Amino acid sequence: MSGTPARTTDAATATEVVCLGESMVTFLPSQPGRLADVPSFGRGIGGAESNVACALAAAGHRAAWVSRVGADGFGDHLVEAIAGYGVDTSAVRRDPARPTGIYFRTATDRAADVHEVAYYRAGSAASAMSPDNVPYEALLAGRVLHLSGITAALSADCLALLRDLTAPRPGRPLVSFDVNHRPGLWRDGAEPSVLLDLARGADLVFVGEDEAEEAWDVRGAEAIRAALPEPEVLVVKRGSEGATVFSGADGVTTVPALRVDVVAPVGAGDAFAAGFLSATLRGLPVRDRARHGHLMAAAVLTVPGDLTDPPARAHADALAALDDGAWGRLRLGPGWTGEDQEVRTT
Repeated sequence: MSGTPARTTDAATATEVVCLGESMVTFLPSQPGRLADVPSFGRGIGGAESNVACALAAAGHRAAWVSRVGADGFGDHLVEAIAGYGVDTSAVRRDPARPTGIYFRTATDRAADVHEVAYYRAGSAASAMSPDNVPYEALLAGRVLHLSGITAALSADCLALLRDLTAPRPGRPLVSFDVNHRPGLWRDGAEPSVLLDLARGADLVFVGEDEAEEAWDVRGAEAIRAALPEPEVLVVKRGSEGATVFSGADGVTTVPALRVDVVAPVGAGDAFAAGFLSATLRGLPVRDRARHGHLMAAAVLTVPGDLTDPPARAHADALAALDDGAWGRLRLGPGWTGEDQEVRTT
């Protein structure tokens, strides 16, 4: 099956996916309003790559997260919280000279004008990741290595690390790359066009139509494929229109998005990547990989935070196997992932 990892190590114990990237402690407001007016915050975790690792572990896969955190209480919390999802954190390194990144955000929808995010990540331990201080033996131990363009934007050393990991090397795992263009991170003259170079070195790429236009001035799924002919599998996310998957062996497959009663939009892209990777590891057809991506995203969209328990595998498989008409009639709302919950159709 095109794009399926080919490693044949002991399936009972081998790491399946290794995710590299910064995770931060997230402070979530106790009530809506401006950051200036919020009286208190609850503590959570946030990070694109660790989100993918947590979702995969919750779905029954052997996932590892590699990063650097400060030798501080926030670093302790991140490692313990991510490990609590069943993720292997043994390769996370502690930096005694740099802090763990944190950020605060308002409770409002990210698309709203009043939404605020305040990052305190400059000079963080993760921003100091480089080819010289990250354990390559851990990074290359899985069937899949999952990377994100966020890491490339953190520092010149981080960019050098991603350039090295996306370069050809004998026996490398399948390299998955989520473009994850975050305009606010690309400062000091850095150009997000480097994300195109990194994506060209990956085997599996996730990119949104909107971010391809913003970062590269490339419009439409076909044009994105023309700009990225190298990856064996290219997943173009098209918002409410669904996803178009270009695969060397399977051609072009378009899978409509689900209708979802959204509670909060955060974390959906990471969940989609986790669902697609989960189905890839299982050798499922391209259509079902995209459908599992949509289902995992729907699980997160129907809860307030970035992470949630995914649907049971049998439940997700049954929904992914629906015919096109039944798939199009699905409507998912809060609580739909429970096996005893009736899934609505319209």
